[in-house]
Amino acid sequence: MTTRTTAAKLLAVTITSIGLLVAGLLVLGTAQARPGRDGPRLGDARAGKNLSPEANEIAVDEMLGGRLDMDLAFVDHDGKSVKLGDYFDGERPVLLTLNYYRCPTLCSLQLNGLTRTLDQFDWQAGEEYRIVTVSIDPREGPELAASKRASHLEALGVTDLDWSFLTGDAAQIRMLAAQLGIGYAYDAEQDQYAHPAVLMFASPEGKVARYLYGLEYQPSDVKFALIEASEGRVGSPVDKLILSCFHYDASLGEYGPFAMGIMRLGGALMVLIVGIPLVFVWRRERRRRIHPLGGNPSELEATA
Repeated sequence: MTTRTTAAKLLAVTITSIGLLVAGLLVLGTAQARPGRDGPRLGDARAGKNLSPEANEIAVDEMLGGRLDMDLAFVDHDGKSVKLGDYFDGERPVLLTLNYYRCPTLCSLQLNGLTRTLDQFDWQAGEEYRIVTVSIDPREGPELAASKRASHLEALGVTDLDWSFLTGDAAQIRMLAAQLGIGYAYDAEQDQYAHPAVLMFASPEGKVARYLYGLEYQPSDVKFALIEASEGRVGSPVDKLILSCFHYDASLGEYGPFAMGIMRLGGALMVLIVGIPLVFVWRRERRRRIHPLGGNPSELEATA
């Protein structure tokens, strides 16, 4: 078989394989794309006619690119006075949530959903990223924060984790919420807070980078958001290559497949799969042209 014939056949196989791979990835991506998630969406609360006036104040105004005030003061689950800047080290992104620890419904559902995601996550809080949960109820103190934290660590089967539960006064909480674009309100009749269920991601320097909505979170979505928030400082080259195949869908608050990215990934994979055999074929044919009589090249040179 000549080099030209071999290359032509390999090229045909390559084109067919790329087509099948891209089609399969597109089908897989479409199947994974979810039309929606449980939990609040932008504007959902405002659309409800039977909600209380307080519930109508639920809102998320995404402050992408905005910087958080590193001097905001809180108290952590150990009773220690801290500043928001203590959790931003210039290296690791920070996953933020605003909840309150006595919440009988939404907060528990959201934090339980996050805990289930962390249980499936291949990254460890404290290594690639950090987690900070801040209570929006100024009446809550370190004891409640410590109890809530302990319950989630127990669910994860660990005794310690870089997941801080903070409390603070009303002014500091309001300022943080405003910088994150989170609207919430206290319903005195039910003694509850109306607030959205959303994860927020900030860069290692405290710049707001991404929002994920709902009560359940795909580990891949959390990883992509952390990679984006870190500005490429965390995540392997493979993680970043896969991220190039997905784009953030603001209407769903999640990541969906991006056709051109998938095609680029498929092309790169096929170049590797087919390119290596082609190199061997090319080298073999080159040796044949140089030494048409066959045999070991060194032996032929010695004979000559």
